[in-house]
Amino acid sequence: MRFILVFFVLYGGIQAYLAHALVHAFQPAGPVRALVWLVALSMTLGPLLLWQLERRPGARALSVSLAWVMFGWMGYAFLFFWLGLGLGIYDLGAGLAGLPVPAARPALLALLLAVLAIWLFGFYSAWSPKVERLLIRSDKLPADFPGLRIALISDVHLGMLIGGRRLGHILARVEALQPDLLISTGDLVDAQAHHLNGLSSRFAAYRPPLGKVAVTGNHEHYAGLAHALEFHRRAGFHVLRGESVEVGGITLAGVDDPAVLAGPTDEARVLEAIPAGRFVILLKHQPLTAPGERFDLQLSGHTHQGQIFPFNLLVKRVYPMTHGLNTLADGRQQAC
Repeated sequence: MRFILVFFVLYGGIQAYLAHALVHAFQPAGPVRALVWLVALSMTLGPLLLWQLERRPGARALSVSLAWVMFGWMGYAFLFFWLGLGLGIYDLGAGLAGLPVPAARPALLALLLAVLAIWLFGFYSAWSPKVERLLIRSDKLPADFPGLRIALISDVHLGMLIGGRRLGHILARVEALQPDLLISTGDLVDAQAHHLNGLSSRFAAYRPPLGKVAVTGNHEHYAGLAHALEFHRRAGFHVLRGESVEVGGITLAGVDDPAVLAGPTDEARVLEAIPAGRFVILLKHQPLTAPGERFDLQLSGHTHQGQIFPFNLLVKRVYPMTHGLNTLADGRQQAC
C-alpha cells in the first residue's frame, strides 16, 4: 500500500510538472487550460482504472487498448520530466551567469520533439531485440566436454502488450539458434491468466534437447505468483525455487526474486549444498552478486539493458552490470 501511495504521489507530480510546463509556455485560454489539467489528472489515475479492468476477462480488448495508452504515456512523461528538469537547471544557471536563456515556447517545443525521438528509439529497441552471443570457458569442465549451447531469455513480460505474435517472433529467434537448453531468468509473465490464453502452449510445443528451466522475477509476484507458476508448468518449464538440478554435465541453481516472498531465497544455502568441483550456473533475476558464493556463472535479467537515457544512468548506480558478460575480481562471471 505504501509503494502504491508513493508511486501515485511521484507520478502525479510528474503529470503536474508536464501540465504546468504546457500552460506556462502556451498560456492557453481558460477552457483549454482546464482541459490540460484534466488530462494530467486522468493520466495520473489511469493506472488505477487499468488495474481494475485488467482483472475482468470481459474487458480484455478495452484493457489492452488502455494499456498501450497508459504505458506509452507513462514512458513519455518520465522522459519529459528528467529532460525538462535538466533544461530547468540550465535556465537557472544561465540566468545567474548572465547567459542566454531560451524562450519558453520554442524551448518546450524542442523538448517535446526531443523526448518523442528518444521515446520512439526506446520503443524500437525494446521491440527489436538482438541476439548477443557469449562464449564461456572454464577449467572445471573436462577436456572432453562436448559443449553446451544455452539460450537465455528474460523480461519477456507476456500479457496485455506482449502476446502471441510477439512470442512467436521470440521463439523463432530462439529456435534458429538451436540451443540445447532454454533458460528464463524471470518476468516471463506480467498479466492475469486470461491475458495469457494460448501462450503457454506455444512454449510447450518447443522442446529443446535438455529442456527449459526458469526462475521467478518480481513481475511474477505482481501478476500473481500462483497463476504465474501454473503458466510455467503448462509451458514446460522447470522452475527452480531455492534448489539445484543437474543438466548436461553442469549444475543449475535457481532462486526466487526477493519480491516473491513465498519462495526460499537463501542462495548461499543452495550453493553450499552442491558438491565441490561442479560447474555451477546460478539463475537469479536481479544481476547482483554476493562475495564468495560458490557459482561459476550467474545468469540474470531485470535491467532491460539499462533502459533508455537518462534512466540507464540511474540503473547503473544500482546494478553495475546491466548487460553482456562481466568477470568478477575472483574469476567468477555473470551475464545479463
